Amino acid sequence: MLIPMAEGPREARFLSALEDLFTGAEVDGDSGFVNLMRMKHQYFQDIRRELMDSIEKRAPQDSSFREELFDKLHTFFSKYFCESGAIYFRHLPAFERTYERVYAEGADVALSWKTQDLYYVKSDTLVRSMPVELPGPAPGPKARFYFDASQIQHKRNNERRDFLFTFERVENPPGGRVLHLRVTYSEQGRRTKPAEILKAANQAGMRLGEDDLEAAFRKFRRQTEADFFIHKNAGAFLREQFDLWLYQFMFQEQSLFEQNRLTQLQAIRDTAREIIAFIAQFEDELRRAWEKPKFARNANYVVTLDRLPGNLLEKIAAHPGRKAQVAEWRDLGLVENGFRMAAIRRGQKALQPGATGPVNGAHRFLPLDTRHFKDLELEILGALGDLDTALDGELIHSENWQALNTLRKRYAGRVKCIYIDPPYNTGTDFEYRDQFQNSTWLSMMSNRLDLARDFLSESGYVYLQLDHYADYLGRILLQNSFPQVGINDQTVITWNTGDNISGFKTQRDNWIRQADKILFFPKNPSDAEFVKLWSPVAAEKGKKLGWLDFIGPDKQNLYIEKWIDGKLTRVPVNVKSKRIGTIWNDIYSFQYSEPRETESFSFQTQKPENLLRRIIQSCTQENDIVLDMYSGTGTTPAVSQKLGRKWIAIESDKHFGNFYTDNGGQKKVGILGRLKIVLAGDKRFTLPNTPEKRNPHLSKDLNWEGGGAFQYYTLEQYEETLKNARYKDSHQLTLDATKSPFEQYIFINDDKFAHAIHPSQTAPGALEIALQTLYPDISLPQTLANALGKHLRQITPTQLTFTDNTTHPLPPMPTPQLQTLITHLKPYLWWGE
Repeated sequence: MLIPMAEGPREARFLSALEDLFTGAEVDGDSGFVNLMRMKHQYFQDIRRELMDSIEKRAPQDSSFREELFDKLHTFFSKYFCESGAIYFRHLPAFERTYERVYAEGADVALSWKTQDLYYVKSDTLVRSMPVELPGPAPGPKARFYFDASQIQHKRNNERRDFLFTFERVENPPGGRVLHLRVTYSEQGRRTKPAEILKAANQAGMRLGEDDLEAAFRKFRRQTEADFFIHKNAGAFLREQFDLWLYQFMFQEQSLFEQNRLTQLQAIRDTAREIIAFIAQFEDELRRAWEKPKFARNANYVVTLDRLPGNLLEKIAAHPGRKAQVAEWRDLGLVENGFRMAAIRRGQKALQPGATGPVNGAHRFLPLDTRHFKDLELEILGALGDLDTALDGELIHSENWQALNTLRKRYAGRVKCIYIDPPYNTGTDFEYRDQFQNSTWLSMMSNRLDLARDFLSESGYVYLQLDHYADYLGRILLQNSFPQVGINDQTVITWNTGDNISGFKTQRDNWIRQADKILFFPKNPSDAEFVKLWSPVAAEKGKKLGWLDFIGPDKQNLYIEKWIDGKLTRVPVNVKSKRIGTIWNDIYSFQYSEPRETESFSFQTQKPENLLRRIIQSCTQENDIVLDMYSGTGTTPAVSQKLGRKWIAIESDKHFGNFYTDNGGQKKVGILGRLKIVLAGDKRFTLPNTPEKRNPHLSKDLNWEGGGAFQYYTLEQYEETLKNARYKDSHQLTLDATKSPFEQYIFINDDKFAHAIHPSQTAPGALEIALQTLYPDISLPQTLANALGKHLRQITPTQLTFTDNTTHPLPPMPTPQLQTLITHLKPYLWWGE
């Protein structure tokens, strides 16, 4: 930034700091966030001229007060900005008694004062291109590197991403050779290959060892880890904080003020408020983009073959997509090598037209994914009848706040059970990203609990699972989000995870930690419908069979399993019933929760299915809806499917697909693949045949055979909104003469997504809408259902039918109907005043 020679040191420091703090730390890469920072920089250059004109009137160049003005402004604004540009309590010096007293660093964490008015967006690394030098052996040259991060695609939300380093070239400028490395985020399990980099560098004349390369990687990775927030009301927050600060400053300075001093203090206040008004414009725009509902994209359906008529199966068996479908079944272990689609029709030739079910019953529950048969998708959905009844669940690939915000109009008051197993605030947790600390974690959880509350029916329940680091914070969160729930309405369940066997979770060198806490409470205690669970106990053995929970006090004829002559044998026993208490000792921990293995992949879930079975059965009946917004590898929807419940599962990370590759390069089943396996009967995956490792499988306990249907889709993400929105790179317009340039809504003339609507090429005066110009895979039926808050009954090529018997046409459509469609989609297309 160019600084006029007349500027004093404090003035220069303030202007430089304001620009740096306002736009955040320097970041490289291709992302919506980076694009926005560049735009903010441009707007700052425009408004800087207006700001300096205002300051000149209040504190001319020759004024002795000018340097003090800049000093005071710098002191205040430096407290509230962090490296990512977020606005909150960043720095609070100890000498300020007001902040010491009101925001002391002890109780503040529990109350989340630092972040209570923020939306938590994500944690990410502020990546920038950078040179790295390593000392070489004296008197030899240094090892020099340049890491190019200009093409890195930043995270869309909080998914785990690893850096991928690849060789670009070796340059030989004065001072010695430089190894250039391209930096991207790893995709589809790709990993850095040091041997290939070293070989290429050696061929280019630069000799390095593997230790040198690893040392350079470590230096690059030491970039700032930042939490990204958006303030819900930045203008009001900063104005309130400035008034507190000015009050504190005034009464520390003196008790009597001359008119000249009052004029100076007013100049400080007026200048600060102008800056605050300008800053708030951008923060409010970030908030609007965050809060806007998101488009549904890439919608597909999974349907077991027993739901489809014979004539449709004939088309599927002859369709070009059959090869990809069979390959998917083979990869998931659902069919043997050599399987052909014709096998589903083998055995009976005289299937009547319109009859349902495949000919070969052995394959009746194979899960068909419509992404392989898009031209047949509407015919497949038509065979299901009423979609709202036929579909068992909804699997959504999205950051969970965005998903909850987009779906809440459609599911308000309909969910009977919410199970939440969030990151535990520990710094490490299995394969999931888990680096939140108290204030950030509380902000993240509070944002999402407040939204989830709207989904819950009046007779619904919440289960919140936490470890010993966060269980006390969880009670504060629940009390804030559900103030009507008294302390006597909350139940604390202690789940003995059984980790004393291996000591997997230890707390330093102290006692082995072997339990998690599950907080359980109703949304409305007066309307709660709790189902009393009873656990069978073998009368003659006194052994509790905890995985065989059932409802009601009547005796049942059950069995235990014993190893007899090397075989696992069922032995019938008479049992009596015992009410289940709050100490759960009878469900294996996630270490033993049904890891499944085949020759090509492995799978492991964090939570045992029988834990979720107990939770779901305690507060739901068949067809009730269960919501899990931190779905991980999908235990909650898997169990809900087997128990005949409807489900909503939200997951943002790489676990979403059929498969993913873990950090060790091992192929594992993702949540989508797991649910397809569940629909197929979930029988091909067993534990090693040893008694000490065997964990009875829920499918066997329930005699689960398979079958069902669900939809899955991706939601547009906040990062994509910022990246794809059109903002004019021009001077702001003065639209309201009653407002100063700092207060104008500077984005009023920007298109954002409105460019998807344009005049018709063929009909003068008419409009056309081309949503595919925003995203080529937009699902208009699902987007409209979310926008209207309705559930789909039927989709045809020309219209949608909802469960309230209303209809909506699909494009192309006459202009009056198109105007109605645009009205429905306006919150998706243009977010402004």
